[in-house]
Amino acid sequence: MRIAVLNGPNLNLLGMREPELYGSERLEDLERAVRHRATELGAEIRWSQTNHEGEFVDLVQGLPGTVDGALVNAAAFTHTSLAVRDAFLAVSVPFVEVHLTNIFAREEERRRSLLADLAVGIVAGFGAQSYLLGLDALVGFLTRRAS
Repeated sequence: MRIAVLNGPNLNLLGMREPELYGSERLEDLERAVRHRATELGAEIRWSQTNHEGEFVDLVQGLPGTVDGALVNAAAFTHTSLAVRDAFLAVSVPFVEVHLTNIFAREEERRRSLLADLAVGIVAGFGAQSYLLGLDALVGFLTRRAS
């Protein structure tokens, strides 16, 4: 099973950026934990991070035929990017939306996800654990769908 993990803007600053909100783990730590869990689940991970909307769209457009599903933290693009939404509409690749914080308990502009209705599900508010919970859920979904 092949899974892409797509990370949006400013996630490269994890561990430095607002640690009281996002925690002290760096993106590299998160990647290591996700890869370890994926190995336990028999999945292969393709990891990406970009601060650029067009590049994020290119990553989404490159999913069909290369992965079975995706774990997506579009970060601020979640709330602002119709281009990212349209890319997911176009590719029809199942994905789980993940967020380190509970976006529904944050500022008004962060409480709306332009991707939520397209996602298989959403995991938010559990810090780095959100990625692991999302991965478990996505692998379960893909396994059930394949049988």
